[in-house]
Amino acid sequence: MRYCADMACASSLKIKVQLYSGTEIAMGPGKADLLDAIRTHGSISAAGRAMGMSYRRTWLLVDAMNRCWQEKLVDTVPGGGRGRGAHVTPAGEAVLAAYRAMQTAATDAAGPGAAPLLDTMLRDTPLTPDGAPSS
Repeated sequence: MRYCADMACASSLKIKVQLYSGTEIAMGPGKADLLDAIRTHGSISAAGRAMGMSYRRTWLLVDAMNRCWQEKLVDTVPGGGRGRGAHVTPAGEAVLAAYRAMQTAATDAAGPGAAPLLDTMLRDTPLTPDGAPSS
């Protein structure tokens, strides 16, 4: 059986849950992973480095999350040292827990019934536009 909710396994089925605020993605797999990394590292920049993202990209994602929800998901205290950096707020923890539960429910809903059957019917690689096997 080759299905999963994230890119941790090779899969023909990828379930990607996204929540929108207007046209902005308020929460998705990457933002949830970023919240986990901020929780682990206590710093937005360290979380971004751990995820291989630029400082700017990391800050833009945090800013988007904080603008989309009624309460901030990430709070910051400028400067270095004890008590400084970033932390996931109680609202952030609640959103993250609910989002992870939704991801699990979506994955559970997709299997184990149809996913294995569809997987056996799926080509390993698509044909080229002219109908020839790809190399």
